[in-house]
Amino acid sequence: MSDFSQTRRQFDLPEGMIYLNGNSLGPMPSASVEAMTRFLNDEWRTELIKGWNTKNWFMQTNTLGDRIGRLIGAQPGTTVVGDTLSIKVFQAVAAGMALVPDRKVILSDNGNFPTDLYMVEGLIRLKDAGYQLRTPDPEAVLDNITEEVAVVMITEVDYRTGRRHDMKAIIDKAHSVGAVVVWDLAHSAGAVPVDVGGLDTDFAVGCTYKYLNGGPGAPGFIHVAPRLLETVEPFLSGWYGHEAPFAFDVNYRPMPGRIERMRIGTPSIAAFALLSAALDIWDQVDMDALHRRSVELSELFIREVESRCPDLRLVSPRDPQARGSHVSFAFGQGYACMQALIAENVIGDFRAPDVMRFGITPLFIGEDDIMGAVDTLERILKEERWKEERFQKRSLVT
Repeated sequence: MSDFSQTRRQFDLPEGMIYLNGNSLGPMPSASVEAMTRFLNDEWRTELIKGWNTKNWFMQTNTLGDRIGRLIGAQPGTTVVGDTLSIKVFQAVAAGMALVPDRKVILSDNGNFPTDLYMVEGLIRLKDAGYQLRTPDPEAVLDNITEEVAVVMITEVDYRTGRRHDMKAIIDKAHSVGAVVVWDLAHSAGAVPVDVGGLDTDFAVGCTYKYLNGGPGAPGFIHVAPRLLETVEPFLSGWYGHEAPFAFDVNYRPMPGRIERMRIGTPSIAAFALLSAALDIWDQVDMDALHRRSVELSELFIREVESRCPDLRLVSPRDPQARGSHVSFAFGQGYACMQALIAENVIGDFRAPDVMRFGITPLFIGEDDIMGAVDTLERILKEERWKEERFQKRSLVT
């Protein structure tokens, strides 16, 4: 689908709100209420425990995984949904380390989302065997991929600036020196075209509550290259990934040769109901068409902000092919300015120390939203509304 006016009507956005934060939490699809009501009344209430068979709850990890897989270029049977993104990062990096047991370096970058780095730090403490995490500048990652490196763990789209790493270049360099690559697609899935299959990606993980609109705390996903499915070590060995879950063996045996081995524990079927409703919209979407529209709207936003709000400095890449689907501007009083925008029903967000982020999400954002947001931003800056005392206090969530 290329006419995104059709998809906009499938979201329940508050009247008068310009929502430029779908890169952080996607809005609610209109079908979510019906989907949850159906789950409660026609599945859990009536089927109870039978639902694992009669409603196929047990394999929704896979059926939903394949629907997400289409959006990231994954072959069927190579992606599963469940747990959280942080857990999937831990799981993928641990599996990558096991594939290269004679190396001790995990390479990331200092622009990566902090929780990814935290999970690796925790994993290293568990290993306690001389492992180290290296975090050069994003621009220096390629030069730091050496024969010392076991795993390269990179978020494709920088959460602050929207800068995109060159997936092909990094994968080719890593594979040439025998390293494994783990991609975090949190700001890629549903934002930009991704081809994990064509690029021979080892592992990819991501979340479903941002661009994919699965709801607050919606589950994470993990993709594993088909060539690794027989040998990859799950590391987090939960019953849901066992070869015979209902044999209730005392010892763990991973599901042989199948993506199920990367499942861990019992997933939230209620969360799956919401995610499925959101993916009903995504099933209609062509990612290349979506990206073209994202570029058009992003370029319009940048052009208007730079011409009308000179106090703001673009920190996202100027080349649209080098950034994801959010645009970031730096401003010394960025937090207060964003609070003033939110008070005017223009919703973006702030990332320390001074970055104002604006998600450009074509499924429900059009030119009128872009122009309305810039009108409001220009007025706030000219009137210095951000100086009001109420906008200075930091909320728990920024």
